[in-house]
Amino acid sequence: MRPFAYTAPATLGEAVSALAAAGPGARVLAGGTTLYDLMKLDIETPHSVVDVRALRELAGIDTAGAGELSFGAGALMADVAEDPVLLRDYPALAESLAKAASQQLRNMATVGGNLLQRTRCGYFRGGPPFACNKREPGSGCAAIGGLDRGHALLGGSEACVATYPGDWAVALIAFDAVVDVAGPGGTRTIPLAELHVEPGDTPAREHTLAAGEIITRIRVPVTPVGRGSTYHKVRDRESYAFALASAAAAVRFGGDGSVAECRIAVGGVATRPWRCPDAERELTGAALDERSARRAGEAAFAGARPGAHNGFRVELGIRTVAEALRIAGERAVR
Repeated sequence: MRPFAYTAPATLGEAVSALAAAGPGARVLAGGTTLYDLMKLDIETPHSVVDVRALRELAGIDTAGAGELSFGAGALMADVAEDPVLLRDYPALAESLAKAASQQLRNMATVGGNLLQRTRCGYFRGGPPFACNKREPGSGCAAIGGLDRGHALLGGSEACVATYPGDWAVALIAFDAVVDVAGPGGTRTIPLAELHVEPGDTPAREHTLAAGEIITRIRVPVTPVGRGSTYHKVRDRESYAFALASAAAAVRFGGDGSVAECRIAVGGVATRPWRCPDAERELTGAALDERSARRAGEAAFAGARPGAHNGFRVELGIRTVAEALRIAGERAVR
């Protein structure tokens, strides 16, 4: 790990000023569960680290409001996952956090920091001699034509097929979440669907935050469809592993028993959190059964572009969506 300057501001305003003064190459320290790891591998090499862990302005959780759920970016994943309102009314949100990592990591990691964990793969983490446009722009992508079993099926480019590893953002995007940010230019709100970007020709750019901006809060509109929801995650190991395929699904039935509202997003298979509007349209207005759930899954993966070793995950993803819809449907009628 290389030497770096360390700052622990007392207020959000001081944190924004410290980042602005540090300039490009500075990093925010929240839980540190990803940043420290990449610094030890000499992949992240910040010259300055701004520690926001003690900022009370970022720590609040409010799920009692009539219009929205609110989570401070500094709230711990473990605390949010155990919120009784989420467990009862938005199980997909709670499950996406509970299944994201070990209890030890959830006790340290923050919900805001979790959104910004690096989109990465083994070639990115391996360092030289493996080419990686994300780590070293213009060097190439060793994953393309290499061992791509865990790489993205959706949203990849000729420059990068690394998979976004998070779970929380996948559930949030299904519920139309937004994030509030603060920076040198003031405050603004970004739809979660617009926070992460596909790699295109610039894989090193992973999000739309401007230089010096900090996520301060995550807000989710209150909706009755949350009760009939789940986050279903399939992985090589039951714990401590990223998803081979995952799905956040929520359904609400109408008076005639058909699906009146549907939310579907998939994870572990794309270069960013991936909402599936075609799959939602496929199911809305139909009866939820094995066949319609399968069709929704097929719609979710209609644009998949498998490589040499990850084609099995197309069928796995379709089945994951179908199973998530089955679970969500059962919860919706309780």
